[in-house]
Amino acid sequence: MSSNFQNASVTLSKMKSACAVAAASVFVIALTVGCSSKNYVRSQTAPIIQQTNELDAKTAADHRSITDTDERAQKGISGAMDAANTADQHAQAAGQSADAANKSAQDVANRVDSLNGVVANLDNYKTVSDVTVTFAFDKSNLSSSDRSQLDALADSLAATKSYILAVTGGTDTIGDANYNYALSQRRADAVVQYLAAQHNVPPHKFYLIGIGKDVQIATDRTAAGRAKNRRVEIKVMSNMNQDQTPATASVAQPSVQQQ
Repeated sequence: MSSNFQNASVTLSKMKSACAVAAASVFVIALTVGCSSKNYVRSQTAPIIQQTNELDAKTAADHRSITDTDERAQKGISGAMDAANTADQHAQAAGQSADAANKSAQDVANRVDSLNGVVANLDNYKTVSDVTVTFAFDKSNLSSSDRSQLDALADSLAATKSYILAVTGGTDTIGDANYNYALSQRRADAVVQYLAAQHNVPPHKFYLIGIGKDVQIATDRTAAGRAKNRRVEIKVMSNMNQDQTPATASVAQPSVQQQ
């Protein structure tokens, strides 16, 4: 009986050992399977993670590039706007200077109906040169040809002593007399403004005479004649012999309308 008990104990011990071995085997197998699964997942997800990281890096680089491009564009736009504003300010300043010169010419120039009784010793003044510029119908703006003639006249003034400029504006006979008188004044003003602003001719040198349609230099029965009457005559007059000594003369202060 004791032998049977011992045999049973041995058998039990072997069974326990077998169970332990089996359990260990199961654990090893489970561990091995688990590691294999993790390695497999890692091998499959690693490229995806790498691609994701590369995409994130490229996205960040693209964003920086877009930001840099936008900053350069903004700086370029800002610089262009600054340049445009500067150019506009210069243009405005130039326009203001021209307006001031024109206003000065209009304000200081003598406006008279005639030189008689206005210029002292008028008989001592002789016409040195004269220019006539013409205008389109109902217009008072100078053409390029007109400006070229006035440029040549202004160039000659440097060599002319003690001169005055008699500027006479005229019109054709078409239209109201008062309107034509004002139009003849505007045409004379255009000449004065150009010579004063472009050639620094002192405004007090000018004597503006607006005659409207009162004095015609050609018949108004033809288009060619009317074109000649739409004019401004500029006479350069001097009371000095240009080669010798001046005659005794002076320009009186005219009691005329100043505008």
